[in-house]
Amino acid sequence: MSTRDFRQVDVFTTEALLGNPLAVVHGADGLSDDRMRAIARWTNLSETSFLLAPTDPAADYRLRIFTPAAELPFAGHPTLGSAHAWLEADGVPAGERVVQQCGVGLVELRRAEGRLAFAAPPLTQAPVTDAEIATVARALRIAPDDVVEARRLVNGPHFVGVRLRDAAAVLALQPDWSAFEGLEVGVVGLHEPGGESALEVRVFGPDLGFTEDPVTGSFNAAAAQWLTGAGTLPPSYVAAQGTAIGRRGRIHVDTDADGTIWVGGDTRTTVHGTLSL
Repeated sequence: MSTRDFRQVDVFTTEALLGNPLAVVHGADGLSDDRMRAIARWTNLSETSFLLAPTDPAADYRLRIFTPAAELPFAGHPTLGSAHAWLEADGVPAGERVVQQCGVGLVELRRAEGRLAFAAPPLTQAPVTDAEIATVARALRIAPDDVVEARRLVNGPHFVGVRLRDAAAVLALQPDWSAFEGLEVGVVGLHEPGGESALEVRVFGPDLGFTEDPVTGSFNAAAAQWLTGAGTLPPSYVAAQGTAIGRRGRIHVDTDADGTIWVGGDTRTTVHGTLSL
């Protein structure tokens, strides 16, 4: 039997049980791909991450990320939660910022206003076809005309980003889980100005092993690049996610003068123990 340090981190919240939980396995070198997949299926969270020694000398650690059904090259809440766990386990970055190595390459993290934030990775945008919009509309149980705009967004994960008329329309969705046809769909709607949050977000991925993700850093990074670039949202704002499923995720987006978008959130350890295999 082998043992490894294990943490479950609540991400994008200051309050226990109201963010997106992440399972983190420390010292995962030596675990096979099949073993990692089995652990991810067992935790049954939207993602489980594995901390390993880096193979790139510029990185502080290497990260592999699994859903219950697939490995991801990048994901936001595992990036923040894993950095939190690595630092809490006495990890010391070589430079001013934490540098994570993962499937999309190197991702930088910084701490600002007491919370971790990652630099949004490069984003590829493409038009969404009429057939894809029709599929998304069926899956969301809305009319195609309810879609204000849509974009294909790729930053490691592949999303279809959909904007509805407002936040209330996003919160009212009751999806048909059987109708997504392999698409991972992120839906956004603007809140009225002056509130705590500028944007309401929901992300659905039933074919990736989860139905609705509580809070999704990678999609929020993509949505920030898409919507701030289009002038729909200001350079800095707060988004809400998880509301419809009883969570209170808050995603803090900030844009530097050089155009770098930082996606941040609060993190806290809720479980710390030993994984025995």
